[in-house]
Amino acid sequence: MKKFMLFIMATILIFTSSLSHAFEALPATPPIPADNPISAAKIELGKQLFFDPRLSVDGTISCNSCHNVMSGGTDNRAVSVGVGGQKGGRSAPTVWNAAFLSSQFWDGRAATLEDQAKGPILAHVEMGMPSADTAVKRIKSINGYVQSFKAVFGGDDPVTYDNIAKAIATYERTLVTPNSPFDRYQRGDKNAMSATAIRGMKTVSDLGCTSCHSGVNFAGPDLPMGQAFLQKFPVFPGSEYDKKYKLMDDLGRYTVTKKDSDKNIWRVPTWRNVVLTAPYFHNGAVKTLDEAIRVMAKTQLNKNVTNEQVADISAFLNSLTGEFPVQTLPHLPNYSFASIVDDE
Repeated sequence: MKKFMLFIMATILIFTSSLSHAFEALPATPPIPADNPISAAKIELGKQLFFDPRLSVDGTISCNSCHNVMSGGTDNRAVSVGVGGQKGGRSAPTVWNAAFLSSQFWDGRAATLEDQAKGPILAHVEMGMPSADTAVKRIKSINGYVQSFKAVFGGDDPVTYDNIAKAIATYERTLVTPNSPFDRYQRGDKNAMSATAIRGMKTVSDLGCTSCHSGVNFAGPDLPMGQAFLQKFPVFPGSEYDKKYKLMDDLGRYTVTKKDSDKNIWRVPTWRNVVLTAPYFHNGAVKTLDEAIRVMAKTQLNKNVTNEQVADISAFLNSLTGEFPVQTLPHLPNYSFASIVDDE
């Protein structure tokens, strides 16, 4: 019996070691680009802009409307609702830990958080500003913002669309959720994860899930910013899920590049905090995590998973929920009566 127990312990140690290359603990801070250094004042300015609905054409939608940092970083809708009640075609990805991704948006079309921040403001179904100049004019009409931009960026004309994006991206780089049970386990606390979660960790490795979901963000390997980690979805078309969840209606990266080779190609999403970001997939068609696990196993690996495997994988994914830094609503600078402008 003693020899058997020693064998089991040795097997566990070998298994844990073998996963170390695929699974990594989350660093406390993400990469910071050289052309957008971080500062406390820039973080605060970016936070104000992130929460300010005046960056939308009718003053009703902020970045936080779709990427709610008071919860899991999404709006938990199948697709988000923008100005005038318009709906887009894709689910809002979480903003938490997005700074660890090498590209942004479901199709990976934005190379950086700065590039991503510029998109929704001008998208007609999202925040609806008619032009970057209009957005800049709106911010310039608010004296408190003008003073903050001068303090943060300097120069004669600091309120620019690039600087708006830089400030928002800087705030987003503070949205990191470290110290999940998995992270503590990886750092040596072998009681941090349940036996079920540990089985689930082995299961996702055995099934082949880690060929895509690896690295610190479980979204692929560490790549240079702008180099998207992309995969086909579904890899194995023809299952019942294609029609049931309309998996192939949206052609993914093809809508950007118009290359046939990019049809149904997507950026690999993070697994971190995934239990908080339902509904799932690019179209938000799958409501539960257990069903999402079954869909992924079949469409990506051509495997049917058992209920026990689903439960184990779900437990492991639960262990990836990190600690969320407390978010408080910022005080937004006010218009003065004389500064209100008609910019529409």
